[in-house]
Amino acid sequence: MRIASRSAFSPRIVLSLVVLGFMTFLATLYFISVGDTGRGDNDGGAHAAAKGLNGYAGLARLLEAEGYDVTLSRSPSAFETNDLLVLTPPMSADPEEIGKILEDRTYVGPTLVILPKWWATGFEGQIRERLEGKVKDGWVRFFGSGAPDWTSELPEPFAFEVELEELKENESTEWTGMGLASKLPARTVLFAKDSPLHDPLAYDNAGHALALHVLGEAGSEYFDEAHWTVFVTEPDLMNNYGLADADRAALALELIRFTHYEEGSSVTFDLTLNGLGSAQNLLTLAFRPPFLAATLCMILALLVVGWRAFRRFGPPQAEAPVTAFGKSSLVANSAGLILRAKRLRLLTAPYAELSARRLARRLGLNRATSAEIDAAIARALPDEEPYSNRAARLRHAEKPAEILSAAEDLHELERKLS
Repeated sequence: MRIASRSAFSPRIVLSLVVLGFMTFLATLYFISVGDTGRGDNDGGAHAAAKGLNGYAGLARLLEAEGYDVTLSRSPSAFETNDLLVLTPPMSADPEEIGKILEDRTYVGPTLVILPKWWATGFEGQIRERLEGKVKDGWVRFFGSGAPDWTSELPEPFAFEVELEELKENESTEWTGMGLASKLPARTVLFAKDSPLHDPLAYDNAGHALALHVLGEAGSEYFDEAHWTVFVTEPDLMNNYGLADADRAALALELIRFTHYEEGSSVTFDLTLNGLGSAQNLLTLAFRPPFLAATLCMILALLVVGWRAFRRFGPPQAEAPVTAFGKSSLVANSAGLILRAKRLRLLTAPYAELSARRLARRLGLNRATSAEIDAAIARALPDEEPYSNRAARLRHAEKPAEILSAAEDLHELERKLS
């Protein structure tokens, strides 16, 4: 049984909700596909997407202007590139992770590593309010400097020690290297200590190495076969702060060309070490094997469900309750249970007793026997068959048709007396 009921929502409201939800879903997929998941790249960090003094967005733009194909990678898969990979690890980098990347790239492609030096913070709160209109997003201010301690824990031949030196007012900040010379933008210098496995590429005025080429031990397999790895210990030679000077910008280009000795046109800046990594693009992943088949099936199923929902004939039907309420429902459910159990013969004797009580009540008898009921019926209905004969026929019936016929005979007798 079905009961017609009125829908709680109009079709227009339901359609509006479905369309709005679908548009929201598409917007979510879009922002995931472009990597915009809430956190901005220009966050004041020391990486190629940052435009602050300690960032390397200027270096990326400089390389693009020089004709390089520059990529900012959020995926560890970039570590497998055969072209130049630029790493800008933070101060708290894991030496095991950096060491593994360098070892894996030994026979894959060249690598340039720029060390961190500055502790920086953005312009927030009252400082930003006082400088309203003068500060752009991503700008930072330095509040200190430091030397990373993980370089000495790198595997051989990459390991080396670094030292941070604060130059005095009378000490020169000049540097030389790659046929160029100029001054550093700050008096804080981060340099590498000498190592027989490394070849310095740029020096400060005191002869300290500001950039070095990892050679390895002479005659070793690394020395003869490995792709080049270069460390830039002084980041002010290549960060946005340093590129304000034309000579330092020229040195940055020379270091890129030196490391990318095969004159490749592609340079990849890694962002994963700076916490800007992202999972694989879900939008493109859904349309690639083996997920393409499941995506097409889901789209087809959604279309079918939507078509069926809006092409439905008539108002929605509410199902009637499986179990009804009331005495009649209780009797019907009990009768159904007896029918299913096929135990109709168990009802014959009780039904005959109930019929005897009803007949006695109609005849004005109290606790009458079958003989008394027969005598009273003979006086009231002389031509009718006695009760005892009909009751006996019911008690001895076995088949459903016989039971029903005998029960109807008793019921007919009650009806005539009424």
